[in-house]
Amino acid sequence: MKNYKFWFATGSQDLYGDQCLAKVAEHSRIIVEGINKSGLLPYEVVWKPTLLTNEMIRGLFNEANMDGECAGVITWMHTFSPAKSWILGLQEYRKPLCHLHTQFNMEIPYDTIDMDFMNENQSAHGDREYGHIVTRMGIERKVIMGHWSDEGTLKRLAGWMRTAVGIMESSHIRVVRVADNMRNVAVTEGDKVEAQIKFGWEIDAYPVNEIAEYVADVSQGDIDALVEEYYAKYRILDEGRDAGEFRRHVAVQAGIEIGFERFLKEKDYHAIVTHFGDLGSLKQLPGLAIQRLMEKGYGFGGEGDWKTAAMVRLMKIMAEGTKDAKGTSFLEDYTYNLVPGKEGILQAHMLEVCPTIAEGPIGIKVCPLSMGDREDPARLVFTSKEGSGIATSLIDLGTRFRLIINEVECKKVEKPMPKLPVATCFWTPKPNLTVGAESWILAGGAHHTAFSYDLTTEQMVDWADAMGIETVVIDADTTIRGLKNEMRWNAVAYR
Repeated sequence: MKNYKFWFATGSQDLYGDQCLAKVAEHSRIIVEGINKSGLLPYEVVWKPTLLTNEMIRGLFNEANMDGECAGVITWMHTFSPAKSWILGLQEYRKPLCHLHTQFNMEIPYDTIDMDFMNENQSAHGDREYGHIVTRMGIERKVIMGHWSDEGTLKRLAGWMRTAVGIMESSHIRVVRVADNMRNVAVTEGDKVEAQIKFGWEIDAYPVNEIAEYVADVSQGDIDALVEEYYAKYRILDEGRDAGEFRRHVAVQAGIEIGFERFLKEKDYHAIVTHFGDLGSLKQLPGLAIQRLMEKGYGFGGEGDWKTAAMVRLMKIMAEGTKDAKGTSFLEDYTYNLVPGKEGILQAHMLEVCPTIAEGPIGIKVCPLSMGDREDPARLVFTSKEGSGIATSLIDLGTRFRLIINEVECKKVEKPMPKLPVATCFWTPKPNLTVGAESWILAGGAHHTAFSYDLTTEQMVDWADAMGIETVVIDADTTIRGLKNEMRWNAVAYR
């Protein structure tokens, strides 16, 4: 990604004289320096001179539009800035916008406050004037209220920054479809043209053998070197299989990983989908290879699910650089545990779960796969971390897109599953399995999900709002009656 930065734009006017404006500039500089030094923000904030007039405001927003490293503008009204001065600039601005509703001082200076102080510190006043015009113009923006030194305020600002970068990078996401969707499956379909209009995604199809040629061209030396890396990094779980045969199966995945990655880099794609029913000359369904590509940041969707592949890529971008990151992956709902008090959903896929979500050692297994009519594929096996996360599903309802977000709690399974040769994640959806599952189904959620430990509901809602699409959130406060009413209202709002 680019070395993104965010601009800090302070609004005022010349009504109060040069001395006041000097204070405004001083205060905004101190704020920018302070939030940059906090260590809580993932990107640098760049101070900009105080904006006083229509011309200055319009000039700054157009400069931001043209600057490739600017991922968004943070606005703040230190004093009173007449909002009609902001109209032209806001009309022409095309990047993410945040309104940081703060003020320089944390506490009212009770002993010394006078009208000079009141004139110089009008954020409660000025931000409302500015906020009114942005709302009247119908411009999507993030509003964050709190003191600029407060950790909670800065963490919300950091979260918005990641969303803003996701908005910027969304227009660069390119998904390669190897073959087509699984036949007769509804949820992996969708309007690719509308997706490009809404999200900026390019979704292109290639014959499977065109990418298989890249695999065939990988040298034996490159394959051997990568296999050595696998054997050094992962536990080899041959389970009695002949060691030489096991290694040959693993080597097939090494060739697929190298060949696929060369294709993706050469053609500039950032996400990929495969289909077990159309493998062409590939000897195995890509398993370990896809898992490793996801670990490197590529998106993936099974059975041609390009929407989920793009969402996995997007969420990996947004989570990049998160301190103590726990991972982001493609997952699929498989089977339930319905024992009272131990309810949950076992998540997995045939092979392709990203090892960034793994807890503990990761092993390699070579096991039969009934789908695909190919030799036994190698795959990475592990169990996932415990903790809170979000599962998302982007669906096409024909007239609009809907992003469904379910907050989930990942847990350890009660017992080992020694005969299950895939990576797994076990979670209980909020507010509980019954309401969570019913809500997901009522909302039309897919069986594939883009899952992350490292992103929040707020961030994904902000992204969806910026894209102009509907969101349905399933969390601790969800009720079936409330969800149904919300979707009825949404049907009218998003016609």
